[in-house]
Amino acid sequence: MDFSLLLVVAVAVTGMVWLLDAVWWGRARRARLAAMEAGNGERLDDDSRRKLAREPWPVDYSRSFFPVLLVVLVLRSFVVEPFQIPSGSMRPTLEVGDFILVNKFTYGLRLPVINTRLVEMNDPERGDVMVFRFPQEPSVNFIKRVVGLPGDRIRYEGKQLYVNGEAVPSSLLEADPRDQPGEQLLEELLGDQAHQIYNNPRDPGPQMRELEVPEGHYFTMGDNRDHSNDSRYWGFVPEENIVGQAFAVWMHWDGGLPSFGSVRRIH
Repeated sequence: MDFSLLLVVAVAVTGMVWLLDAVWWGRARRARLAAMEAGNGERLDDDSRRKLAREPWPVDYSRSFFPVLLVVLVLRSFVVEPFQIPSGSMRPTLEVGDFILVNKFTYGLRLPVINTRLVEMNDPERGDVMVFRFPQEPSVNFIKRVVGLPGDRIRYEGKQLYVNGEAVPSSLLEADPRDQPGEQLLEELLGDQAHQIYNNPRDPGPQMRELEVPEGHYFTMGDNRDHSNDSRYWGFVPEENIVGQAFAVWMHWDGGLPSFGSVRRIH
């Protein structure tokens, strides 16, 4: 279900009903009331006037919901949008059940549904955690870390990430973390952004020869390196598929009671 499309349709329908009532249907109701009073030669009682002037239920609902839906559409499309993390591909940065906020204007203002950029602002940087429409299925949103920018050369061999021929620095934090038994917890420095990743030392994982990121595209990877469906498998993210930058976790919910103890900024 494309919620953005449903929201746009709801705003359009309620707005059109409200507009038609303001310029046509409302005037017709008032004209009928005036004609009836003129025919009777006297003003009707208040109860009769209310019944004759009463708005039909579609108009009543549209007048009530249109302003609310419009505000939600503007905020969700141009300011901030909430998402829920459905998989563990970004662990340990993001856990399954985390509810995140995505900045919609960091990378420029885009039209809802068609995602065309109206105003250019910043471009994604290495290390950003980015939400985008999955190139193979644009109705599905993915969240990954930006690893390669347009023109970068990316290689991944032996659990080591290389950008433009240089190994991305990483250091071991824990050999057998409790939250991910049998794997390694490392801190990786991608550009100026330090973040934690998981690697499985017993699984060779994918080996990727050096690729150059085309103009207008980005190369992304999950922080849970051996459990992430990312650019190593399906290719690059086109610029027009970008949704926004994830910047905060505001709630965690795993089916029980919601928890606000994990509220944090995303690095």
